[in-house]
Amino acid sequence: MTLDLLALAAHRDDVEQTCGGTLLKMAERGYRTGILDLTRGEMGTRGTAEDRMREAADAARILKVSWREALDIPDGRVENTWENRLKVVRVIRQLRPRVLILPYWEGRHPDHYTASILGYEASFLAGLAKLPVSDHSPAASGIKSFYDYGSAGVAPHRPFKIIYASLYRDVRPSFVVDITEQFEARFASLMAYKSQFTDQEAGSDLFPAQAEIRARIEAMARFYGMLGGVTYAEPFVQKEVGLIDDVMAIPVKSV
Repeated sequence: MTLDLLALAAHRDDVEQTCGGTLLKMAERGYRTGILDLTRGEMGTRGTAEDRMREAADAARILKVSWREALDIPDGRVENTWENRLKVVRVIRQLRPRVLILPYWEGRHPDHYTASILGYEASFLAGLAKLPVSDHSPAASGIKSFYDYGSAGVAPHRPFKIIYASLYRDVRPSFVVDITEQFEARFASLMAYKSQFTDQEAGSDLFPAQAEIRARIEAMARFYGMLGGVTYAEPFVQKEVGLIDDVMAIPVKSV
């Protein structure tokens, strides 16, 4: 299997919060999309890793992704090590995405910003023709089938474009994606994580009440939608300068 677009995140439910609408929109346009979760969520305040696995599968169906797997990197200990980079290299070489979505490179949770750097450096390494990647790698429960595909002899590959999901950082986005038609499904994919977002005593000082989650998610999507002149949008940052071929076709009204 190869993908057009792959979103990489530290935890199951990160993608749903930051770029789920964009993934769904691209899938509805006929592109093959996927999600790589680096961890399995065993350190989460609420629920278990097994809960997260089932909920992630439900969310993936809602977002119409073609592929979703989780690596065996410990939750709460995402580290930019050589071993972890090679784990991501295997995925990139196998799936060969043209576009890679990474978390923004700053954040409150160390796993998030480390995942960003890890994803970028693995993308670079994945393109090195002389970098050997062994077939043999420890696989977490539930993802052995992915490693069974093997990696030896798989041609080097780098994503053409890397973009950063910046929803939770106070930075001006390079662009926003209109997710007005996908907003309800995107919200439903997040609510698939019932163990995470239903009202309960555990984590009550960290998580907003369920009745308030909708208001918060909608307010953020409306804010970024306003910047782009639409109802709901998701923000992204790219590090390189964009290229415009026809200035008469640039969207978003200036005045």
